[in-house]
Amino acid sequence: MKKTLLYCGLLFSSTVAQATPISLEYQGFYQRLKQVNKGHYQLVEIAFSVQKSKECKIIDGQIATEKSTVPLTITKDQRLFIPYDSELKSERALVNLNVEGDATSCAISMQVRAKNTKQAYDKAELLQIQSEMNTLLSQMQGFPMRYFSSDIAGLNLEFDTEAVVTLNGKIIPVTGTYRLSRKALASLESLSLSQAPKVISPWTAAGG
Repeated sequence: MKKTLLYCGLLFSSTVAQATPISLEYQGFYQRLKQVNKGHYQLVEIAFSVQKSKECKIIDGQIATEKSTVPLTITKDQRLFIPYDSELKSERALVNLNVEGDATSCAISMQVRAKNTKQAYDKAELLQIQSEMNTLLSQMQGFPMRYFSSDIAGLNLEFDTEAVVTLNGKIIPVTGTYRLSRKALASLESLSLSQAPKVISPWTAAGG
């Protein structure tokens, strides 16, 4: 599935093309994290990750300055947990990744998503998630494009395995992703899920 906006090749592509190991400037991550931090978003965040493939498997990673090196937390899905730290920016830190495979096939992506997922939501919470995603995505487009940006079409509920979505009493079997449109959300009375989604992300298709 295509990720939101929002793949950050525009930030990091020139460095990702280097051979193993990969070194990325921390400043690029910091600028995006700063936008989220300044917005005081309660329900949404941004997640950085390296697309997982046979040709691009992360062994480990560190954040390094001239003074210190600290391990980087990386999940099995190759999500990178990057701290928001002005000192690391001031010290021109580097995010260093050790990759098994061809580093030129690796791609760093950034996705706006809900901070947490669960098996039941009320309308007000989903509307807040949608609203915060709209605001954050608009801010990330920057001047002057944010003034011409469209609202998202709705929410993607992404599942690892087969799931059942019960929307307003209607049972809907789902494999992969269920798309909750703005129209469906506006008329939502109840939403329950057989399992918590792996990710809730913006649906950026036109319409909805």
